[in-house]
Amino acid sequence: MLLCETISIVCNDVDTARQEKVYVMHKTRNSLPEEQRAKLIELLNRRLADSIDLMLQVKQAHWNVKGPQFIALHALFGQIAHDIDAYVDLLAERVVQLGGNADGTAYLVTRRTSLDRYPIEVTNGEGHIEAVATVLASFGKHVRYAIGQATDLIDADSAALFTEISRSIDAWLWLVEAHQQGTQ
Repeated sequence: MLLCETISIVCNDVDTARQEKVYVMHKTRNSLPEEQRAKLIELLNRRLADSIDLMLQVKQAHWNVKGPQFIALHALFGQIAHDIDAYVDLLAERVVQLGGNADGTAYLVTRRTSLDRYPIEVTNGEGHIEAVATVLASFGKHVRYAIGQATDLIDADSAALFTEISRSIDAWLWLVEAHQQGTQ
């Protein structure tokens, strides 16, 4: 049996829980109160959706960039996507540590992401630089907000995870924007 948070019912299976639009909480000895963990799981899953979307958007740039800066941008976007993939794992694992299910399917990511769609018509280096800088800045804003939310929920571990991600995103944003600053 699974404990289903939000409307305090007991479900016999995960499908019933999904139909009832409740969160599945697995038993854990984590000392954070269950209600607090449920809120943190929702927060972490929202940022998980954003991080998966971000990774795919940066991969879009990595695969499709063209022009005189191709080699430098292809390598940069590849490194950023690789780094983001590590955040995806950290966020998903934190969800599960708190007793939740990491919601990382394409269906859920497209429904939950707070990021704007990537402009797929872009092919040149400048266009990809602008698109990647924009999405990194947006993601960074959401992650910084999540730091405060996790702090309010008295979860220093999740707040520290969000802080680590925020620092890294700011560094990547700086490197991407450096490509713009020489041409403006």
